[in-house]
Amino acid sequence: MCGGYNVYPREVEDIIYQHPKILECAVLSKDDPDRGEVPVVYAVLKEGEKLTEEELIDFCKQRMASYKVPRFVYFIDEIPKNSAGKIVKRLLKGV
Repeated sequence: MCGGYNVYPREVEDIIYQHPKILECAVLSKDDPDRGEVPVVYAVLKEGEKLTEEELIDFCKQRMASYKVPRFVYFIDEIPKNSAGKIVKRLLKGV
């Protein structure tokens, strides 16, 4: 819930996956004093690619409603997965 609107992580992830430099991503929420929660993205870039937080946020701004746009982007080397290969989002909260 962001500013009274529901934000579905999968919907935001689907847009981020359209970026040609993104290998993997996961969207979570982060507490925000003004909006309740805001979307946050953890992203893994394809090998040899470079991308800034601002560039990815601008990419999202062009493709989704403003309340769905991630407020923070964290670039990480790898997204944690369980033995079945499913992303374990709770492990990203501490990253």
